[in-house]
Amino acid sequence: MFERLAQFIVRRRRATLALFVLGLVVAAVLGSGVFSRLLAAGFDDPGSDSAKAAQLLQAEFGVADPVAAVAVTTQHGLDADAGAATALVHRLQAERGVGRVISYWTSGRPAALAGRDGRTGEVLVFGAANATDVQQNDLAKRLTAAYEGDQGGLDVRIAGPGAVNNAINDTITKDLARADSIAVPLTVVLLVLVFGGLVAAGLPFLVALGAVLGSFAILFLATLATDVSIFALNLVTGLGLGLGIDYALLIVNRFREQLAAGDDVDSAVVRTVTSAGRTVFVSGLTVAITLGSLALFPQYFLRSFAYAGIAVTLLAVLSALIALPAVLALLGHRVNRLKVVRGDLAPRDTGLWATVAQRVLRSPVPVLVVVGGLLLALAAPAFGATFGQIDDRALPKDNPVAVASQILRDQFRGREGTPVYVVVPAGVGSAALSSYAADLSRVDGIARVTTPAAVVVDGAVAAANPQSSAFTAADGHQRLALVADADPRSPRGQQLAEAVRAVAAPTAGVLVGGVAAEYADSQNGITGRLPMVLTWIALTTLIVLFLFTGSVVLPVKAIVLNIVSLGATIGVLTWVFQDGHLKGLVGDFTATGTVDTSMMVLIAILAFALSMDYEVFLLSRIKEEHDAGRDTEQAVVLGLQRSGRIITAAAALIALVFAAFVSSGVTNIKQLGLGVAFAILLDATIVRALLVPAFMGILGDANWWAPAWLRRVHDRFGFSEGGPAPAPASAPPSPHPAPEPASA
Repeated sequence: MFERLAQFIVRRRRATLALFVLGLVVAAVLGSGVFSRLLAAGFDDPGSDSAKAAQLLQAEFGVADPVAAVAVTTQHGLDADAGAATALVHRLQAERGVGRVISYWTSGRPAALAGRDGRTGEVLVFGAANATDVQQNDLAKRLTAAYEGDQGGLDVRIAGPGAVNNAINDTITKDLARADSIAVPLTVVLLVLVFGGLVAAGLPFLVALGAVLGSFAILFLATLATDVSIFALNLVTGLGLGLGIDYALLIVNRFREQLAAGDDVDSAVVRTVTSAGRTVFVSGLTVAITLGSLALFPQYFLRSFAYAGIAVTLLAVLSALIALPAVLALLGHRVNRLKVVRGDLAPRDTGLWATVAQRVLRSPVPVLVVVGGLLLALAAPAFGATFGQIDDRALPKDNPVAVASQILRDQFRGREGTPVYVVVPAGVGSAALSSYAADLSRVDGIARVTTPAAVVVDGAVAAANPQSSAFTAADGHQRLALVADADPRSPRGQQLAEAVRAVAAPTAGVLVGGVAAEYADSQNGITGRLPMVLTWIALTTLIVLFLFTGSVVLPVKAIVLNIVSLGATIGVLTWVFQDGHLKGLVGDFTATGTVDTSMMVLIAILAFALSMDYEVFLLSRIKEEHDAGRDTEQAVVLGLQRSGRIITAAAALIALVFAAFVSSGVTNIKQLGLGVAFAILLDATIVRALLVPAFMGILGDANWWAPAWLRRVHDRFGFSEGGPAPAPASAPPSPHPAPEPASA
């Protein structure tokens, strides 16, 4: 298959390249519309009880989360400046898209909406009924632009879900541009050094351009059918450039190798696609399948990364297998023009990596013990990880929305804008409902419970409910509003929601909703799907690597090493972001005592996918040498020498791309950048250079074992072999020299 594809491209090189450029133009036009359609939400489970409660609350009661929670600080006191504050509230109410407004000054001056300092009041702004998320966010943006700051002697600060979403969107968009401004120039410099010349250094951008622009177009089409998270942009740009570097480096390196072996240009392209192209295909398939596991999660935040990951990986593979060979066929030996590195650019069969492999193979057990102990030490903090989700504290501390949110957190004991809602089916009598409300009010962390009839505090009626009709629907459903003193999107909020659900209900079918319940259901949705996701990744990895290598041992080894490497990465991220270390290195952030669950899942799966990428690169060369007749140790030495530089250079470049994300002001984007960069560098150095040779040295010929019936399966369905490796000038020396023959 690969040979026929290469022959066709060589014959039609100009037409192939012209069609690729045309495709880029179409993708750029189509993909330009994606940026305004992406959302910053998507962390909730749409199939959960809390989602069902939200639908009932919206349909039967017209209740939804507020678009904005506004902190209004007066100069002389809440009552002394009531006139100016009331006028402000009326202006808010008159804004287009606003459904209703609840405030201290216009809602009976409830104590719950009065701040601790006696000068700050809370205003809750709700959107129109049945408004979409996009409309809600647009309303929050208009309110922020019009009211944030001084308003006639009133200091107005705007927070709330819509404002937080907009702030995260805007910050990420700016951060993405800044990260690119940091990463791209440095990447260009390193590419020139790694590829050895200016012409070859430009080839990764050809692959990256096809992957990134094509992915933007695919994400735009996806937004027409489903919600897509704005965070997916970071994956598209980072992974697109990273895989462009990986695949271009592998293919250009092999092309130079074939030219150095005496092939003419056309034959070199065909042999390169047949061998390195096969490796790229298997690598891309493994990465895409691994990232596709994110589609199994219920949250569209994670599913968005599946769409982006599959698209950018497969498009990178297509660009590397179609456009890049066409360019190489046109360039020929000119690929080495404008050299900046002296000497022959063709790969060598002796050098640093061969020396490393030989030394590891002489003492594989001590290497395994020492390196394994180091990785376990790095993984230790992971056992104390507390998982949570981001909220306004993911923003920079000086962001206006973060400032407003902190004022609300400091001034108001209850979270008035984000209560826990309980929806009770029709048919429950007032006595049973009152008893249930009293039990709920005794739950630790619940400040008060509002029923259709009364406000209940600590099991006793504190006041009558002046808005009784708003708590009973036309079909008989009743709702209770529980104001808590905990951040809803936190482990404490999750515990509170679960405690509310644990209270005996007066009838079946009671639903608990609100932000805290949505948070709890989201966390449970992730943990509930993890076994399925891990099973999918393990099985598909085993199958693909078996079809690639014909061994059942090597795929198991790959998974075990990746698990150890991931444990070390999770441990480092826990130590940094949960415990608040290394702020001088990664930049300031608010340590909340948790690490973001969704982002940690993403980092783990992305790091695993890229680890398999490098695993395929290394195993491809080792297997090629073994199939050529060398023993396992010689194959490891020569395979690592021929691929070690590629793997390390590619890892350094892609780590640089993701490390630029550490400059972001959004904490979980910092987490993504540091996590992926650390995992890649750890895998490409410690794991590939030390652990893989040590494992393979200990196992010897057992590395290639498979039952007879599976060998038959591989012979029939396995990926076809590439062309033979160019013969080295001399076989690498064995790490275990043979003893001198005894004298007669």
